[in-house]
Amino acid sequence: MTTILIVEDTASLREEILQMLNLMNFQGVAAPNGVTAVQLAQQYLPDIILCDIMMPEMDGYAVLQTLRRNPETARIPFIFLTAKAERADIRRGMNLGADDYLTKPFTSDDLGEAIAARLYKQAAITTPYVSEMKRAAEQLGQMAFRDGLTGLPNRIQFQHRLQEALVQAKLSPRAIGVLCLNLDRFRAVNVRFGQSAGDALLQAVAERLKACVMSNDTVARLSGDEFCILLPSRDLDCNLDGDSNGDIALAAEEILKTLSAPYLIQDQSLRIQINMGGTIYPNDCSSGDRLLNHAVIAMNWGRDQGNTRCQFYSGEIAQATANRHILETGLRRALDKSELKVHYQPQVNLVTGRIIGAEAFLRWQSTELGSVPPFSFIPVAEETGLIVPIGAWMIHMACLQAKLWQSKYLLPLRMSVNLSAYQFKQPGLTRSITQVLQETELDADLLAIELSEATIMEDVEASLITLQQIRELGVHVSIDDFGTGYSSLNYLTQLPVDTLKIDRAFISNIVSPDQDGAIASAITALARSLNLRVVAEGVETQEQLAFLRRQGCNALQGFLFSPAISAEEFERLLAEDKRLLL
Repeated sequence: MTTILIVEDTASLREEILQMLNLMNFQGVAAPNGVTAVQLAQQYLPDIILCDIMMPEMDGYAVLQTLRRNPETARIPFIFLTAKAERADIRRGMNLGADDYLTKPFTSDDLGEAIAARLYKQAAITTPYVSEMKRAAEQLGQMAFRDGLTGLPNRIQFQHRLQEALVQAKLSPRAIGVLCLNLDRFRAVNVRFGQSAGDALLQAVAERLKACVMSNDTVARLSGDEFCILLPSRDLDCNLDGDSNGDIALAAEEILKTLSAPYLIQDQSLRIQINMGGTIYPNDCSSGDRLLNHAVIAMNWGRDQGNTRCQFYSGEIAQATANRHILETGLRRALDKSELKVHYQPQVNLVTGRIIGAEAFLRWQSTELGSVPPFSFIPVAEETGLIVPIGAWMIHMACLQAKLWQSKYLLPLRMSVNLSAYQFKQPGLTRSITQVLQETELDADLLAIELSEATIMEDVEASLITLQQIRELGVHVSIDDFGTGYSSLNYLTQLPVDTLKIDRAFISNIVSPDQDGAIASAITALARSLNLRVVAEGVETQEQLAFLRRQGCNALQGFLFSPAISAEEFERLLAEDKRLLL
């Protein structure tokens, strides 16, 4: 109801106006003086103010001036009630911001017309602003619940709809599918074609996803290249235990099939590998947040296992996730509790049979978990970023040990330390290596950094820059597991490396009549042509040793001479001057 404030010091007139307003279906609020009028105006924020001019203490002009200074009351239509109709008085009121004058005495028709005129004018002024504010509010709502790039619901909207689906499923038992997917190596698309091309690809994926689902399903973009699909109200019986014939599993396969078709990016046909994981309620009877989390976990698990189909969350994955959490928790404390150790495997010269260096290996002897193999905890360290402090500690310990042996036995033993891809990409790598060399006083020539072939080839241009910086320090560089990756000869000639290490996979069957021996021979010949050293890993038999010597391999490491051992055991080998029988 329209509220009108009447400011009139004459009680009888004030009551008469209130009665007129009541007959017109307006709500009237009365003030006997200017001070009270200001207070009521701020309290009620009326639609119109009718105010007498001649009042004691605070006259109508002062009331108007006071209200116009307050942002909340400044735009309220203000009509003066006065017996003074002189032009100067009218001009003064208008100059102060009055909207109209009503001369006493006035009839109810006069009052009604004045009010109607003010309300009409006020509506004409405010309606466009109100409409614009409504549109702005709707746009803000869209921004809050929609992804700006694809127009899909965002994570917040997805979680709301998932929660609604769970409520419905409990009232009327139905299955709910939650699927998550991302684009494998999406970053490479941005690097190769630019961010605009990457955005276009995400938009194309969004359009295909929308075409795959039903009207009551939800497709959302969670972040980056990660999408999620909600499949509510599915048949309960055929989706139990993630049945491959269930409509949720079939829907997932259809989505993968649709997304696997080529995309046209900058006039080039591009295929994208999709990683997808999912979970099904009520098999996975979890909250909405946990269902979404389980779908993401299943997606990552499937990716790591090389699964090209949709990987559904299972007890096996739940157990593996729990084990991983235990590993991560223990690993975070391992450094502080001195549970991590460095072992060293000797590298032996194939001409003299003497120890010429060592490769450092990380070992974890947990007080709670026992001996944890590297293939279990290294991936966890990389995924959590713990590999950075652990790797820095390991390099420091290895260099310190190499310096101690050099000083004690006067032997130029070169210490090899393997860097993971995660470590290699960290900014400030050369600075941290320089700091370790300074702190341990180890000659840079006696440190070798080992990198896998795949790590180097992941981003060749960036690798070239970092490797050159490492070589400028005087540190040696080795390519580990050579032959298992995809190096091109052109790139290999450009890489500032000193040593190729033949992977143990080629050594195990090196003397059998298959191609492993030929591969090892080719690697050795290639290294000689590039003036590089060759070290063979995993050598276990005399037959392997004889073959490698015939091929001109420079050095070896393996169980034939010694496994990776503690620093104390390694030092005994040096003290005994143990040599390989050639």
